[in-house]
Amino acid sequence: MDDREGKPMGNVIHIDEARIRDHLGEMVRGTVEEALNAMLDAEADRLCGADRYQRSEARKDTRAGHYERSLQTKAGEVKLKMPKLRQQTFETAIIERYRRRESSVEEALIEMYLAGVSVRRVEDITEALWGTKVSPSTVSNLNKKIYEKIEAWRNAPIEGTHPYVYLDGIVMKRSWAGEVRNVSLLVAIGVTSEGFRDVLGICEGAKENKSGWSSFLRHLVDRGLSGVELIISDACRGLIESVAEYLPDARWQRCIVHFYRNVFSHVPATKVREVAHMLKAIHAQESREAAAEKAEVVIAELRRQRMGKAADLLEERIQETLTFYAFPDSHWIKLRTNNPLERLMKEIRRRTKVVGAFPDGKSCLNLAAARLRHVAGTEWSTRRYMNMQPLHEMKLQPHGAAVA
Repeated sequence: MDDREGKPMGNVIHIDEARIRDHLGEMVRGTVEEALNAMLDAEADRLCGADRYQRSEARKDTRAGHYERSLQTKAGEVKLKMPKLRQQTFETAIIERYRRRESSVEEALIEMYLAGVSVRRVEDITEALWGTKVSPSTVSNLNKKIYEKIEAWRNAPIEGTHPYVYLDGIVMKRSWAGEVRNVSLLVAIGVTSEGFRDVLGICEGAKENKSGWSSFLRHLVDRGLSGVELIISDACRGLIESVAEYLPDARWQRCIVHFYRNVFSHVPATKVREVAHMLKAIHAQESREAAAEKAEVVIAELRRQRMGKAADLLEERIQETLTFYAFPDSHWIKLRTNNPLERLMKEIRRRTKVVGAFPDGKSCLNLAAARLRHVAGTEWSTRRYMNMQPLHEMKLQPHGAAVA
């Protein structure tokens, strides 16, 4: 738990965070409110036996207006327009009559739509969530509207500058022409010049190659990504060339965790622990020069112990993992690895594993994007992640020296 929780914050920080929280929450609130009201209308039509204003012999009841009701959701308070019927009491299966909170309604609807390839599966999920079955066609239509909102969010302009950007990809399964194949989702998050985290984008890529990364980076730049000083990622194929093309002023930091794993692949299992301590000692040095000198010592030791391939890899690529030394030392621990994005990727995988193989790449992208959009509306993005003042001060130094 964050040590700062429960402690009073300065007036300036409080105002900034409230403004950002309101901006992010408003997007999600609008989607949730629209989806719930549409579902309530659809259910009222079902109870009436006909659509509103429709003349039909099958009609059982008519509308008598509506009353407003507040519902507290994870996205904030939404206003529901509860239909009133002339002959029946409107009992909704969507929200219990006196319930005041929901549990991730938007994600539940999307998962049902994706599971809608099996009608029975849709019915099972809705019955488990709300105690009664909701029409799969109703869920399908509502989720299409939600997807439009997600698509608009994915393509919204990127505001402000983002000095630090984390990139990574995740491989999912999709059905294609009767076969199950892989589809890659490319994800980017960034840290703003004020120190807050943003979900910058997510796109589908056939593979994590130069073509895929180039398309993704072009998508980000076209939407307004700017001010990038450091890219943190694994050594993905084609990524470095794409970064040089679309973000030529940005430096690249290779994730040290992924690099360690690459080195371990050339090390006997009995030596992994010992080599891990050697590698950590390199990145624990107080400066880049000291780290480079320590790397020479480690390379010599690996050769002495006849781990030549590991030594060669370290000698050829160690400099790619030392870029973070050019930035403020208070940021080093968060710039050395891709862990901030890895945690989000685990959350995406946890949320999507229940689906198995997606019916198509679009549905896979939509569910993953919905999860990221949900995260973007939480404390994850409204809590200050870094103090960026040292970076601003570093830029004012004569030679760009890092400020402690």
